[in-house]
Amino acid sequence: MRDHPDPFDVPVRDRSARIARRADPATFASDGSQEPIVSIVVVSYNTREMTLDCLRSVAAETRTPHEVLVWDNASTDGSAKAIAQAFPDLALTACPENLGFAKANNHAARAARGRYILLLNPDTVVLDRAIDRLLDFARTRPEAGIWGGRTVFADGSLNAASCWGRMSLWSVACQALGLSHALPRSALFNPESYGGWQRDDERAVDVVSGCFFLIEAETWRALGGFDETFTMYGEEYDLCMRARATGAAPRITPEARIVHHVGASSKARAQKLAMLLRAKTTLIRRHFPRGQRRAGVLALTCWPLSRVAVSLCLARLTSSPRWRERHAAWSDVWRQRATWRAGYG
Repeated sequence: MRDHPDPFDVPVRDRSARIARRADPATFASDGSQEPIVSIVVVSYNTREMTLDCLRSVAAETRTPHEVLVWDNASTDGSAKAIAQAFPDLALTACPENLGFAKANNHAARAARGRYILLLNPDTVVLDRAIDRLLDFARTRPEAGIWGGRTVFADGSLNAASCWGRMSLWSVACQALGLSHALPRSALFNPESYGGWQRDDERAVDVVSGCFFLIEAETWRALGGFDETFTMYGEEYDLCMRARATGAAPRITPEARIVHHVGASSKARAQKLAMLLRAKTTLIRRHFPRGQRRAGVLALTCWPLSRVAVSLCLARLTSSPRWRERHAAWSDVWRQRATWRAGYG
């Protein structure tokens, strides 16, 4: 059940305010075919120039028959208009309100016609036919069920956020104690980030990032897509855990590579951290063994509290503006603890 009408469900005569342009289906496939193999879903929010760069890279680097479904979450930077002008033949929905990442992807994916659905962040750039390579990988590893690639920053250095290990009481405790930060290359003390693994070989992983996330459309629909309880963060973790319960074994390949400019749609540090903690609280309560959930939330609560204390000490010792800013951000997060400790829903 949804609490916001789907723009695709309104009568044709009423769509003009919400849908900037719907292309004829025959124009979606890159080779002229009317049936795309993959439906590429891009949800944008105030990332106009990055979104345009992303869409240009998709067009330039993708040979597989595909369709592109762009959902703009009420951007105020002119994103919808700019996208419609630059790409008049793709499917663009200009939603009048920000539905959040999970719900927007679910709405956009309802129109998908491909065998596969690829979720692609707007702050990404496709490199070296990455989408084609990822689809080839999916065909050779069908048992995985969910597939991802390697993400890098603009300078080519590793962006490790392409995948994660599952949370555990140990991993949350390591984060709270600062061990994950102090020993980032240790698989023991930084298990959620897989320690020092450079994502330079093919591996099974627990969670594939939603920034470059391939799944069969049939599987997506069977799982109900993202759980819309998650407004921001945690939705791909939850989906991967549910998929794993049905036998999926997500994998990533270094052969499919994209640039990911992390956090372009969420620049406010304190707000971002509070949303992340709220999502993590929900995931702990949903996916931890029942007897570990209370301890897990307690350990998670210690994470921002420890950062408040450490950043305050370093700010006073060094008089560094950097540490003063961090202390202010973590203090703001701590003041919001009643909200994020409640989790989502």
